[in-house]
Amino acid sequence: MAYLLEGETGDWEVVIGLEVHAQVISKSKLFSGAPTDFGAEPNQQVSFVDAGFPGMLPVINGKCVEQAVRTGLGLKAQVNLRSVFARKNYFYADLPQGYQISQYELPIIGEGELLIDMPDGTSRAIGIERLHLEQDAGKSIHDQHPTKSFIDLNRSGVALMEIVSKPDLRSPEEAGLYIAKLRSILRYLGTCDGNMAEGSMRCDANVSVRPKGATELRTRCEIKNVNSIRFVQQAIEYEARRHIEVYESGGSIRQETRLFDSGKCETRSMRSKEHAHDYRYFPDPDLLPLVVTQDFVDGIKATLPELPDEKKERFSRDYGLSVYDAGVLVAERASADFFETVAKGRDSKLAANWVMGDFFGALNASGRTIEDPPVSAADLGQLVDLIKDGTLSGRLAKDVFALMVETGKSPSSLVEERGLKQVTDTGAIEAAIDAVLAANPDKVEQIKAGKVALMGWLVGQVMKATQGKANPAMVNELLARKVGA
Repeated sequence: MAYLLEGETGDWEVVIGLEVHAQVISKSKLFSGAPTDFGAEPNQQVSFVDAGFPGMLPVINGKCVEQAVRTGLGLKAQVNLRSVFARKNYFYADLPQGYQISQYELPIIGEGELLIDMPDGTSRAIGIERLHLEQDAGKSIHDQHPTKSFIDLNRSGVALMEIVSKPDLRSPEEAGLYIAKLRSILRYLGTCDGNMAEGSMRCDANVSVRPKGATELRTRCEIKNVNSIRFVQQAIEYEARRHIEVYESGGSIRQETRLFDSGKCETRSMRSKEHAHDYRYFPDPDLLPLVVTQDFVDGIKATLPELPDEKKERFSRDYGLSVYDAGVLVAERASADFFETVAKGRDSKLAANWVMGDFFGALNASGRTIEDPPVSAADLGQLVDLIKDGTLSGRLAKDVFALMVETGKSPSSLVEERGLKQVTDTGAIEAAIDAVLAANPDKVEQIKAGKVALMGWLVGQVMKATQGKANPAMVNELLARKVGA
């Protein structure tokens, strides 16, 4: 369904392109040996190269090149065997060299595509324009002193992959789906941790609008450095509506860079938007063209993991899961691996229900990660076995699961020590049913008179009398036989 914004003069379509800056997972920076660990004290991870000292020459980090190629292959993009680093010239206090080493005309990765999973179960291809390597700038700190700003150069020189989409996105929701899918792919590949809160993944959103049915692209504004998916969506929504108001009042949009104020949920002007020639790009004279061989690319391709789209298709095919359930499970590689461990040799749909339901709920409530879960995959698999073989009813299984989270014990040991095994003995269940029927003759008469819905109430009474241990299917069958309903 098309996403259209309603204006005074008609419907408008929003056109969105995203530039995602993903920090490369590497122990050292793009052109120096300085470390990249998050959380270090200010200016403790800075080399002479990062600080822009005269005469210090950059040396390319081969690991970062490998990670960029790996990402390009994961995005089904063209890998350029020859690429060139260029100097992007601009002045800012946290850019000590006076330029950023980036790539311009000849990036390492060319066109590719990414499939976003739509809410209706369909997929839509979003074009990737390019991926290029560049060094990050430092960080300006404005809230430590009333009249002074401070500079932290720990991030200066950190390797970034700038992944530029084509203007194919048509709603804030699609933009959110795109970022989530890209982050998932990067994490599967092991090329970026995707942690937006720590700044290792940031997004610039380019937004314009046009009347419904129009095909031309209008003037766009760029919203810089948005650090959460929710904020990206809010920024796009606000900016699109701002454009519509300007056009409908007879004004024109000025191409500019804007910032998003998450507190006020609005964008504000930062500076006029530069054109490429304003940066005076030219090939970096200290760096030779980057040349990689096809054998190098093929070697990396051979090590790629199964990615989310392929894994989702396999989960639907081999485990019989719905497209939605498969999509939820493969969103994170660790979640997919956890599910496969639970489901191996078992009822896969039952396993999926437990992983996505009680387990994910406990994971969120505990604040732990799936790498350090409150219940292990082996123990959850054992719980599924106990449900499947009739040892536990669904209700008892939930009680056992809660105890597993609380105690860390296996389900089999908890069932044994607490006497939680489901009652399947026909005689014991019949005795409980007879007692309930004897205590409620009026309900029996009403059921025989046609109020069949009261059977559910009787089942509840039997389950209560057996402390939830009776096999529900047997209770229903025996009750129906005795009452004649």
